[in-house]
Amino acid sequence: MPSRISIVTLGVADLARATAFYEALGWRRRPESQPTISFFDNAGSMLALFEQGALAEDARLRPPSEPAQPGAFRGATYAINCDSDDDVLAVLAAAEAAGATTSKPAERSPFFDGLDGYFLDPDGHAWEVAHNPDLHGLPR
Repeated sequence: MPSRISIVTLGVADLARATAFYEALGWRRRPESQPTISFFDNAGSMLALFEQGALAEDARLRPPSEPAQPGAFRGATYAINCDSDDDVLAVLAAAEAAGATTSKPAERSPFFDGLDGYFLDPDGHAWEVAHNPDLHGLPR
């Protein structure tokens, strides 16, 4: 099996709202997007947004019995590694301006010499924003 992640697909409650949020972050929607799925360029991969029930059906899984409560952990996080601590602060501010909720303000990490913080997109997906200078070779 190849060691790579080509596409991360997030199940969302409202595709138009979620698409508008990621566009407000400045992410570019790919032309392959359709009325039922939005694709966004990422450095070396793609992010896709798909209605949550349809995504569960596609994977032949039961849909969640009820929507996740705000701030509830969903079992996964996604990370953006920045070039500096100042970039972490700027990305978190841009996410808030686009409608994100900060779940962890930027603070010095106990695991590496840099800042990290988290924001939640409108569907509650957790994004870590970090400056981990020890991770080399990540896409920028």
